Amino acid sequence: MSPRAVAILVPAVWMGVFVLAPVVILLAIAFGEPAEALPPFLPPLRRGAEGWEVAPNFGNLALLAEDPFYRDALLRSLRVATASAMLCLAIGYPMALSIARAPARWRAPLLLAAVLPFWSSFLLRITAWMGIFALDGPLPLLFTEAAVLVGMTYAYLPFAVLPLYANLSKHDPALVEAAADLGASPWRAFLRVTLPLSMPGAVAAFLLVFIPAMGEFVIPELLGGPGAQLLGRVVWAEFFQNRDWPLAATLAIVLLLILVVPIAALQSRAGR
Repeated sequence: MSPRAVAILVPAVWMGVFVLAPVVILLAIAFGEPAEALPPFLPPLRRGAEGWEVAPNFGNLALLAEDPFYRDALLRSLRVATASAMLCLAIGYPMALSIARAPARWRAPLLLAAVLPFWSSFLLRITAWMGIFALDGPLPLLFTEAAVLVGMTYAYLPFAVLPLYANLSKHDPALVEAAADLGASPWRAFLRVTLPLSMPGAVAAFLLVFIPAMGEFVIPELLGGPGAQLLGRVVWAEFFQNRDWPLAATLAIVLLLILVVPIAALQSRAGR
């Protein structure tokens, strides 16, 4: 086998085993039926007169479309994830721009400070916010959507800073200097030069926050309380509490489609 064939085969096998196969298994569970068994579902296969045949169950899709509980959880997840991504962009952009324009000897320490929270336990950091947001704490916001937004922004802010910094650090300072020589104010030079050039980094930062925030479970569980029924918590409850694997898998497939479609659209637009 030629080196070129190996180079193509290895990532293809990797994608098939660790990406395609789990999705196929998830689809098989989603179109199955719950059952008192181990695992607690029946696959969408039925023995007919001519042998085995596929008999998918579409009842869970109809339930998601009709039941306001699941619909509200999905819309709430979209709202919280979008707001968290926008907040991370609003806070992370000035941070990344400051680091990118800092003297060279300061860039590495400043970037290290931005990602330093990753070096400690995620669970402990979120638990610390519970003390801050407690009723007798400095900010009594515990078990509110505002607390979830703060926790999301705090947890995922480095995901926005890193791609923004990677983009902004590659900008040619001569472009901004040229805009200033042509009479542009610093603010106008930023709007006409820096901001358009940084849009790929901003899109990457938004998606890197939005994607994990859509399926986040720990932060809503600890900071949001019973009222913060985001999609990640609903999937967990259906899997482990209600033991309704087909419904949980259907929710996971819907979440996957919500995340894959905009990414595919952006990649298609970038390719054009």
